[in-house]
Amino acid sequence: MLTESLMDAARAIEPRITALRRAIHAEPELGLQTPLTLAKVRAELADLPLEWREGPSTTGAVAVLKGGKPGKSVLLRGDMDALPMPENTGLPFASTIPGRMHACGHDTHTAMLAGAARILAERQFDIAGEVRFMFQPGEEGFHGARFMLNDGLLDPLPQAAFALHIMPNSPHGIIAGRDGAMLAAADQFDITVNGRGGHASLPHDTADPVPAAAAIVTAFQAMITRRFSAAEATVVTVSQIDAGTAHNIIPDMATMRGTVRTLSPERRKAVHVALTEVAEHTARAHGCEAEVVITEGFPVTINDPRAITLGKAVALDMGGEGSWHPLAHSLMGAEDFSYVLQKVPGAMFFLGVAHDGEDWTQCCGIHSSRMIVDESALPKGSAFLAACALRFLDEGWG
Repeated sequence: MLTESLMDAARAIEPRITALRRAIHAEPELGLQTPLTLAKVRAELADLPLEWREGPSTTGAVAVLKGGKPGKSVLLRGDMDALPMPENTGLPFASTIPGRMHACGHDTHTAMLAGAARILAERQFDIAGEVRFMFQPGEEGFHGARFMLNDGLLDPLPQAAFALHIMPNSPHGIIAGRDGAMLAAADQFDITVNGRGGHASLPHDTADPVPAAAAIVTAFQAMITRRFSAAEATVVTVSQIDAGTAHNIIPDMATMRGTVRTLSPERRKAVHVALTEVAEHTARAHGCEAEVVITEGFPVTINDPRAITLGKAVALDMGGEGSWHPLAHSLMGAEDFSYVLQKVPGAMFFLGVAHDGEDWTQCCGIHSSRMIVDESALPKGSAFLAACALRFLDEGWG
């Protein structure tokens, strides 16, 4: 069976996959510029027959493996950037750069993608079509995928695209996914509530922006529950409020910041309108004025049903019953692979990397400074990506 052969090939190169992951983990980079990480990837894959494309906006790169026979094109993606946070894992290969950590698993994504490239390169002449390996920086809020698309690195667009994201608090080796909206659009709002400051003992002579800001927070919660159907999840979170300089001074203004998470373009637009309206009118009711700025983040990550069917079949072939977990509902996190999926049919999947036999519900999740990955699951990720690519090139969408 093809999947057994791919798993055998992945296990054979497990030391290489692990070594690359650890090298990247120890030297994390942020944002759109990850030159050291890309250099590690290119060095690891230097012996393979890959054609490399790079663009002007980022250190992202696409490596192209041309098969021995004509056919379709498929894209596999892995992200390379880390998070601006400390690491508290105590691992021997922990981050050597203070204030930076691969706490979202991008080091594993890159290593698994490199593993898939090596597995598929060994089968180059049997491949009908081409496989593109997208090594992408700037996923953590920097829109790296959008920049790479705008730079033309994916042109002409492939016919399918797949990505894999690890989950440290999910059962070891489980592949999970769902069709339709899997991850949310994530937008940021910044609100300035302008009032008229004065002495704290004379609030009636001021237009205090602090209670106005507090009222806006509670008004947002009523807005979500009373203006939008609960059948489609929506999240508005005020995560930061700043105002004032001393205990006896009513400030001239208060500032607020937060996030909006939605699962459809229609809901996204409607919430933006409602949020602005509620903030402005609530502030005005308190004798203040509100200025609202909404900065759009990643769009909704929408998986093509055909891609989910293909990935499920691959997962079942690799591990039998129990190896596939259908997600019951969308998650409110966000991913910039969504930019690719806006243009190319495909899907993102999750891979459980809790240690085998552990209580995975007690494991630290992504973005935790104590996140740990069972590296023995990574070869399965490489084999899964390779198998998705080969199945699509051989059978299309079935």
